[in-house]
Amino acid sequence: MRILCVDDEPLMLQMLEMAVREAEPDADITAFSKQTDLLNEAKTNGCDIAFLDIHMRGMNGVELAKELKAVNPKMNIIFVTGYSEYTGAAMQLHASGYIMKPVTAEDVARELSDLRFPIVPKDNALLKVQCFGNFDVFTPDGTPVHFERSRSKEIFAYLVHRHGSSCTIKEIAAALFEDEPYDKKQQAYLQILISAMMKSLKKVGAEKAINKSYNNLSVNVSTLDCDYYRFAELDAGAVNAYANEYMSQYYWADFLFNDF
Repeated sequence: MRILCVDDEPLMLQMLEMAVREAEPDADITAFSKQTDLLNEAKTNGCDIAFLDIHMRGMNGVELAKELKAVNPKMNIIFVTGYSEYTGAAMQLHASGYIMKPVTAEDVARELSDLRFPIVPKDNALLKVQCFGNFDVFTPDGTPVHFERSRSKEIFAYLVHRHGSSCTIKEIAAALFEDEPYDKKQQAYLQILISAMMKSLKKVGAEKAINKSYNNLSVNVSTLDCDYYRFAELDAGAVNAYANEYMSQYYWADFLFNDF
């Protein structure tokens, strides 16, 4: 969870940062005294929650919130102020919360427990998945996952692309093998590939990343920390990381991504 804070009064900023750290000690928290610095950070590396003082010199908190919403409409904005007359303007932006000064950890915790756009935790992800550039899969500590068969890795890539949607074996065959006949030989080959994929995932304790039912497969999206999924959530860091390359080694991927 990435949290950014801004207040142009040093003492108030210090109090705000301390309250946020006490309420959410495991979060990635950065405090800024300049609005433009926070805005640039959000554009470059993304932001889940922004605590904004409303009454600041230059760009006020409401104006900054409009800029941040342009970066990511699903960013949670929590306004902090000692001036109640700004409440109406702040709420028009569909803010996630509103805290009156002096800020306490209890105030912060209350707002974090009721976010407009809840944060899906990634810390417990079984796998880190890279879709931008070449497709690759890693364990949480960054170790590449070895797939014994390249086609097994490609099946996993296709399931990741489907973003949790259930796929039949025939659909997978159509994506990977195009116009080749879907006969018993191909069906048997696909079963071998799927079995090898599951074996590779099991070796790294990630077999739960796949949901299996009769003749259907899907990924369990809650087990993956995936740049493509973050992109879909309009995470600024993921959006900026996309350089017009998506699962580059697979001919079908770019065509499908352009339909996203």
